[in-house]
Amino acid sequence: MSQPPTFVEKLSARWKDHGTLLCVGLDPDPERLPPHLAGRSDALLAFCREIVDATADLVCAFKPQAAHFAAERAEDQLEALIGHIRQRHPGVPVILDAKRGDIGSTAQHYAREAFERYRADAVTLSPLMGFDSIEPFVQSAQHGAFLLCRTSNAGGTQLQMLDAGGERLYEHIAHLAVSQWNVNGQLGLVVGATYPLELARVRQIAPTLPLLVPGIGTQGGDIDATLRAGLDADGAGLVINSSRAILYAGTGESFAQHAREAALQTRERIEASRRVRRVA
Repeated sequence: MSQPPTFVEKLSARWKDHGTLLCVGLDPDPERLPPHLAGRSDALLAFCREIVDATADLVCAFKPQAAHFAAERAEDQLEALIGHIRQRHPGVPVILDAKRGDIGSTAQHYAREAFERYRADAVTLSPLMGFDSIEPFVQSAQHGAFLLCRTSNAGGTQLQMLDAGGERLYEHIAHLAVSQWNVNGQLGLVVGATYPLELARVRQIAPTLPLLVPGIGTQGGDIDATLRAGLDADGAGLVINSSRAILYAGTGESFAQHAREAALQTRERIEASRRVRRVA
């Protein structure tokens, strides 16, 4: 019996067979949901499910944000949402954006939460407690993890640009991710579109790792600069996330159609820039 595809294999298939580097972040805000969903006990699930169904053919991954559900006591809706993606759109990998980072049995339970309860394909992690905090997430050959490396927020500079024995801390994290920490071959790195110079440096250090790139859209990251800095040798390798600009493109009952139009425009802008890179 053949093994199911690994996270990286699923991601690579979306890049190659579906021609998309776009990831839609599922960060539902109860204050911004369409009025017709207000008051529903399953409002977050209903909202995200329509977004998913409207955009699934346009994306390389979906990235639900765990805190947006947990803060509303809606973990069951997150579980149902990922179940919906796996049932209706099984080829699209799910990255649980949880930014876990602990050690020992706590890390093991977080890994079980991500991969057994929620059945995500990959998870985001903070690496600052070392490999002890990463190891439980890379024990399976099927599951992936993205380590925070050079994040899109301005405050990340306070730590990520510190000297770490002759290189910046973010560079050291990238070196670890591409070598001894990548024991299952499924690690990637989070690098913000708002820092294209550092993105280029991470790609130089880690030429084959998938890079999860937040920061386009409302955060102001530039698509052309992102692709110029981050594409791998095959013209892929990026998971370019957009959340609010797609989720809240429309406010009425046709919100999902507006989200699809915004996702399509973003994907087309990415692909146009990628074609330029190929020609060059």
